[in-house]
Amino acid sequence: MAELDTSSGGGKKGGKVRTKKANTKVDLTAMVDLAFLLITFFMLTTSLSKPIAMDIAKPDKNEKDDTNRLELRASQTMTILLGKNNKVAWYMGEAKTATPTIEGFTEVRQSILANKKKVADLYGNDPKKTLVVVIKPTSGATYKNFVDIMDELNIAQITAAPAIDDENILDAEIAVMKQNGIL
Repeated sequence: MAELDTSSGGGKKGGKVRTKKANTKVDLTAMVDLAFLLITFFMLTTSLSKPIAMDIAKPDKNEKDDTNRLELRASQTMTILLGKNNKVAWYMGEAKTATPTIEGFTEVRQSILANKKKVADLYGNDPKKTLVVVIKPTSGATYKNFVDIMDELNIAQITAAPAIDDENILDAEIAVMKQNGIL
């Protein structure tokens, strides 16, 4: 039982004798019960944050039919290769004609935003023709790198679901990454 003692201490004060007052006790048990009931009520009625998932497009290995295949223009496709040491290599268009740029995660956001603006300007801000990003994690990349690049795409507000292709890394892409020491 919780109690609050409000006695004044009694005794002599300034040489005068005073009569001792009766101790008053306040029972705080009901107040503690009410506090715990309120805490429990608010804990149970508060909604927790819902997890947010990001859409990812990954090619189907078993699909032989090309009817569902999405054709993309090279001018609106950005390929990001995730390498070791928190480095990425990215290029616009096709691998055989483009020269990859090697950057860290601190610079890649600016590159994504710049390429997004270039594609928007090229197609007159057509919402159907936006920047499409293909992410190719390599053996040197970590899971943290993958999460970081997905966060960068989310921050840059890339509307098209990123395509993840960890199986079709081209020889030219591997050569450039080895040459720059990020594979």
